Amino acid sequence: MLTHPIHHKLRSMHLHGMAQALQEQLESGNAQMQKMIFEERLGLMIDREQLHRENKGFERRLAYAKLKQRATLEDLDYAHSRNLDASLVRSLAEGDWLKEHRSLIVTGSTGTGKTYISCAFAHQACRQGFSVLYTQTGRLLQELTIAKADGRYLRVLASIARTQLLILDDWGLESPDAQQQRILLEILDDRYDKRSTLIASQFPTDTWHLKQADPTLADAILDRVLHNAYRIELGGDSLRKSKKKTTHPSQSNHR
Repeated sequence: MLTHPIHHKLRSMHLHGMAQALQEQLESGNAQMQKMIFEERLGLMIDREQLHRENKGFERRLAYAKLKQRATLEDLDYAHSRNLDASLVRSLAEGDWLKEHRSLIVTGSTGTGKTYISCAFAHQACRQGFSVLYTQTGRLLQELTIAKADGRYLRVLASIARTQLLILDDWGLESPDAQQQRILLEILDDRYDKRSTLIASQFPTDTWHLKQADPTLADAILDRVLHNAYRIELGGDSLRKSKKKTTHPSQSNHR
């Protein structure tokens, strides 16, 4: 059988990694490659197909996540005094908290890097094969309020419930009314002990109750949020202010 039909069939079967590997083997002038037996060369093609699928899956998960920032755990800054525990970050990076369906709470003043850290954990989760969705809490509640009115609510709620890691950024920035509290409770109830939630807030957890309209609903919401959650409590000044002070005026347009 001619090589071209083989290559075409691999592509038609969506074995794009194997097709690329076959093409590279045929075009390679590497003597070591030519000495390989059939099983070895086939193994290399299968490895390439697996890597291709893993990369495509990662790209799809990253696109679905809609992360606000391109961030990775490897790029986290531990130099500034903001109580960022490197050992805790390394432990969470392993992903066991996601497998155990536990949650993570990141708190700290404005500018201390909560969103960046949240997106870095989200990026890591995408690498590890978990589905992720980033959203700002107030915006999500507004969208679901609209979905209630136009009949999409249950479908959207089910989609959120299937997502393995939900990022709720800017928690507490806007105080939800009673209807939004009920929506929030439904979201968190669907996820409790089934999926993980990462909450980022500029407010300490002991003030969260005060930002809820209905105390009874607040108790139910916070019970599902705070129980069994890991916590990162950032301190120090705003990193934005620090960068502004260290940036030369002539470089201000190149930050």
